[in-house]
Amino acid sequence: MNYIWDNIFRDSHKEKSIRQKIKANFLFQDLSHTELRLLEKIVNVRNYRPGENIFRQGDVGVGMYIITKGTVNIYVEEIVPETGEPKTAHVTQLKEADFFGDLALVEENGRRNASAVAHSECILIGFFKSDLMEITGRNPTAGVKILLRLGEVLGQRLRETTAKIAELKEQNGVTL
Repeated sequence: MNYIWDNIFRDSHKEKSIRQKIKANFLFQDLSHTELRLLEKIVNVRNYRPGENIFRQGDVGVGMYIITKGTVNIYVEEIVPETGEPKTAHVTQLKEADFFGDLALVEENGRRNASAVAHSECILIGFFKSDLMEITGRNPTAGVKILLRLGEVLGQRLRETTAKIAELKEQNGVTL
């Protein structure tokens, strides 16, 4: 008889865990308990094995991912001007609680500018453009909260990118 109750508690703990992971993400921190429950029903939990592609550079972006377990490597492929051959460069490794692919939530048929590959066993929460549209339609207040946070994230990343470009130009003697 105990195992029946154990399973019930385990299932509710699992759901609570997903809700906690969502709530901990910067984009969703302002959502109420009710809004989080709605979001929890919409998001997709996906598992990836080491070396499995999450998405490839050049793919049409459909949404973002939150890492709940494991690590993900981000790579870019560039063409070497001298040889015309492709070269893959490791950009970063993301870990639990990091999120990526968020630009796809606001771009219309935008292409991924990098590839994401599972480095270890991963569990990711997928939040896709269609999910954002559903939330915005069903609960406009929640949609606005998410979009405002998304604007903050994209603005911060743009500032960081601009600063990095300026730094690289300075290092290479290029004047602005």
